[in-house]
Amino acid sequence: MGNKKEVLLSKRMQMVADMVTKGNVTADIGCDHGFVSIYLIEQGICPHVIAMDVNEGPLLRAREHIAERSLDSYIDIRLSDGMEKLQKQEADSIIIAGMGGRLVMKILSDNMDKVKELKEVILQPQSDLHLVRHFLTENGFMIRQEDMVEDASKFYPCMKAVRDEDKKVSYSELEEWYGPLLLREKHPVLYQYLQKEKNTFEQIRQQIKENARSMDSKEEDSIQERQKQIAMALAYFEDQEV
Repeated sequence: MGNKKEVLLSKRMQMVADMVTKGNVTADIGCDHGFVSIYLIEQGICPHVIAMDVNEGPLLRAREHIAERSLDSYIDIRLSDGMEKLQKQEADSIIIAGMGGRLVMKILSDNMDKVKELKEVILQPQSDLHLVRHFLTENGFMIRQEDMVEDASKFYPCMKAVRDEDKKVSYSELEEWYGPLLLREKHPVLYQYLQKEKNTFEQIRQQIKENARSMDSKEEDSIQERQKQIAMALAYFEDQEV
């Protein structure tokens, strides 16, 4: 496919690309400038990719990058609001990365007839991960793989889920917040994230104390609950050096 310089992905997008099952036709929902789509083709991971975005600007850049690398016959480019322009059984995998968790859930729920036909969904929500994990189990999905990276001082979890109507799975509240597999595997980046969260809430309490401000009961309960969750999650790591 030419002698172009290999596409270098950010750490968080490399993590996403690494979750795609080799040989799957993949739809990249919110493809931005198309670099993940290009990577999946040039690395021989996918035979075909459908690159979709709701905004014309990023799609124009994606089209230029794809044309520069002579990949037009391998990557379809579509202006699409979520999965709107994806047909049933047209893809094996979908990627939804870089969006808020509520938008991720909306895209999935608005297109559940298509989602049910997929072999896997690869999600990297930027918020409300506990809600996304709960949504997946409520709709018959099982999380098969999780990973987490720190990229430019921010933490990014990612998950691969598959649908299995015969095997109903539910996660505890703690698992929904921090990831059942990340906890089970004692993921070192999750540990870093939990330590950061622990310090953040301790600083919040200290600042309130220094400002001689009393917390209302709702604020107090919220902070206590989060600190309790963080302590429970950190307990997974107590029996090993991290």
